[in-house]
Amino acid sequence: QVITGGHYDVDCYVEDPNGRTIYKETKKQYDSFPHRTEVKGVYTFCFSNEFSTFSHKTIYFDFQVGDEPPILPDMSNRVTALTQMESACITIHEALNTVIDSQTHYRLREAQDRSRAEDLNGRVSYWSVGETLILFVVSIGQVMLLKSFFTEKRPGSGSTST
Repeated sequence: QVITGGHYDVDCYVEDPNGRTIYKETKKQYDSFPHRTEVKGVYTFCFSNEFSTFSHKTIYFDFQVGDEPPILPDMSNRVTALTQMESACITIHEALNTVIDSQTHYRLREAQDRSRAEDLNGRVSYWSVGETLILFVVSIGQVMLLKSFFTEKRPGSGSTST
């Protein structure tokens, strides 16, 4: 997910160890990509900001590697029904996973909103400084204009005869 920068979009691709592209998207703001690996080795991923060279971007990405281990030992080899305690544990575990996903989502939204607020704060500060400077220039101009109305201009003060 793109958190800050530009139009909140970025290019991305993922390659397997053989160099085959298994995922490619352009100008995406948010995406999820589930994939089961078939080949062992180093997978390459790249986030590109080539189309928007003037705006820097911050992105968030998360890897979930492997399956989650079972909550209870020998869960897959079980032939009897779960006890009430075991099923409650599984329900709580699933609820906590949902909470973790929600917290991650809210943290990302908070980071985006903080970035926007800081940008807005900077713009408001510059606007206020500009208004203050214009206010001083106009005030000084008005004082000088009013002063010129009340100053007596004498035509030549050098030599007066008669």
